[in-house]
Amino acid sequence: MLNLLYLVDKGLLDIPVLYLSRHIIRHKALYYRHLLEVTTRQDWEEWILFILEAVRTTAEWTTAKIRAIRELLDETGTAIRQQMPKVYSRELTELIFVNPYCRIGDVVKADIAKRQTAAVYLKALAAEGLLEEIKAGRENLYINPPLLALLAERE
Repeated sequence: MLNLLYLVDKGLLDIPVLYLSRHIIRHKALYYRHLLEVTTRQDWEEWILFILEAVRTTAEWTTAKIRAIRELLDETGTAIRQQMPKVYSRELTELIFVNPYCRIGDVVKADIAKRQTAAVYLKALAAEGLLEEIKAGRENLYINPPLLALLAERE
């Protein structure tokens, strides 16, 4: 899966970014009322206005979420560069934002470092409190708690 920030920057998307269901669920009664009016009276105007409002509010919410992720990415990059200049690279910083977790293999696959160096980098980021290391079966996952929290926020 491509990095969402990259897709936004390049104007390309391979996954939907606007999930209108959030707006529809929050306004379920209105949604069903307008849908019934379309079915029974062919009243499309209110239905179209409702959907346009859903697109507007969802786009605003999504844009704010992307902005917050970008700010967090920049703050994290600055912290790594200042606290751990030997570990810092823009590629590594971006990689820990592709998903809310990272594996040593992800760093290797991204051609940022060999396996042993990748392990050192991720362990160092965890030691600085920027990532959280957890054991998952035979490998370690390095969780990005601030990103995970940001993605989980509802508002």
